[in-house]
Amino acid sequence: MEKLAKFKALGLSDSTLKALKKKGFEEPTPIQEKVIPLFLKGESDIIGQAQTGTGKTTAFGAPIIEKIPEKSGYVQAIILTPTRELAIQVSEELNSIKGDKKLHVVPIYGGQSMTQQLRVLKSGVDIVVGTPGRIIDHLERKSLDLEHIAYFVLDEADEMLNMGFIDDIKEILKATGPDKRMLFFSATMPKPILGIVKKYMQNYEHVTIEKEELAAKLTEQIYFEVQENDKFEALSRIIDIEDEFYGLVFCRTKTDTGQLAQKLSDRGYEADALHGDLSQQEREKILNKFRKQKINVLVATDVAARGIDIMDLTHVINYSLPQDPESYVHRIGRTGRAGKQGTAITFVTSTEFRRLTYIKKTSKSEMKKGRIPEIKDVIKAKRARVKAELEETIKTEEYGDCLEMSERLLEEYPAEKILAALLKYTFKEKFDESMYTEISSPSSYVDRKGKTRLFIAMGKADGMSPEKLSYFIQEELGDSELKVRDAEIFPHFSFVTLPFAQAEALLEIFKNKRRGRKPFVELAQKSKGRSLKGSNNGRSNGRPRNPSRPRNTKK
Repeated sequence: MEKLAKFKALGLSDSTLKALKKKGFEEPTPIQEKVIPLFLKGESDIIGQAQTGTGKTTAFGAPIIEKIPEKSGYVQAIILTPTRELAIQVSEELNSIKGDKKLHVVPIYGGQSMTQQLRVLKSGVDIVVGTPGRIIDHLERKSLDLEHIAYFVLDEADEMLNMGFIDDIKEILKATGPDKRMLFFSATMPKPILGIVKKYMQNYEHVTIEKEELAAKLTEQIYFEVQENDKFEALSRIIDIEDEFYGLVFCRTKTDTGQLAQKLSDRGYEADALHGDLSQQEREKILNKFRKQKINVLVATDVAARGIDIMDLTHVINYSLPQDPESYVHRIGRTGRAGKQGTAITFVTSTEFRRLTYIKKTSKSEMKKGRIPEIKDVIKAKRARVKAELEETIKTEEYGDCLEMSERLLEEYPAEKILAALLKYTFKEKFDESMYTEISSPSSYVDRKGKTRLFIAMGKADGMSPEKLSYFIQEELGDSELKVRDAEIFPHFSFVTLPFAQAEALLEIFKNKRRGRKPFVELAQKSKGRSLKGSNNGRSNGRPRNPSRPRNTKK
């Protein structure tokens, strides 16, 4: 535990230290260094003012896990997050640092099966990580009891304010008992948040971490629209067009890292994978090879990459979109160091634009859209590199024992033919365009210029109104600020206009859901042959349901 000496000094148990070691942690971040001992040794409430990407989850998660007992029979901690993505991320993080402690940590958010959530909550939960809207749903159903909680955590408080959740937070606080410690984390402290602090916190400590540059100025940030099955081809082109590629490639799961590293190796790249199943010895061996640039592509998960501090990386590639802004900042912070230019590239599929938009907004990233290199551009770059290397050899005159052989060949053949034969012999595969496959354009079944008109198989017979339809869509997408425009409600179906990214996400959610013979959600048809407005498409085959609690259709 030598590497975790600073964590141990904060007061954490051996069980937690063991879990942190397995995750690759070595030293605490500033927010962790201040909050953990304050939490473990004190009794006051805590306000942690720190930007995204500073390790806040472990700062509050580790001491909560230390403090709460096993098998208490009731919910002991509630952690509120502004988005479902962050709820999932925080839940996964807590589960990964709880070590051997038998605690049940679950994420609760809109868009997830209500039946499944009811079943999980009934079985007994110690820590709930949730979004405000869905937590209130459970409080109203009496399926969640917060009366006995010992800890109330508000994560990304300022983002909660921006998304209009302040009243929901107050409502949830009313459902909690008086004997609890409260922890608020926020990058800024606007007046409405301070108002809640003054009303609900009697005695609190205010921890502030000095604001640093969120994303290095020397890091160029680019995103590429790409279909899932084209990601490997896109990555190969990015590696091949660079003069010297030396980078980290992030995947979501350890299985993905192994498979991608193997595919890269099979294609001839010097690549390896780093994931949580590796022993410390195996991990160090791979990292040493990477530091010495014996491999130039390291594929890793977020968890496995904790603690990696390697200078001079040219690229960080988000092969899988990170779950939240904090992960994004952690990832891209590994390039653009020591005064050198670095590039952070993010692959995004058509259904991920809402999450990408949230990441860009919250991390304040200046991310620009890029164009995946064409095959001809990659081959051109390869040829230019070979020419430059040959010119360098000529300048240095380091021919070894090849000069004599060259002179003999020149006695028999013209110089240009000898050189052409050598280039073909040496680089025939490198210059072969058939090594690459064509990349399809991003799936554009919606209007990418802005808005998309959708048909939804619910209407007045189902109790729908423009307001209730708007609420239904916001709940499914987990976005309470989403503007639903031009809603038209007919007896058995409706039309609505959404931004293209949200329309894609809604179509993806309902892609296998039908109502009668019609898809539950589909693009509004504009063909001259027929109009949906006058048809009975989308007629309900069953009784109308209460739209204030729309049936969840996710599996």
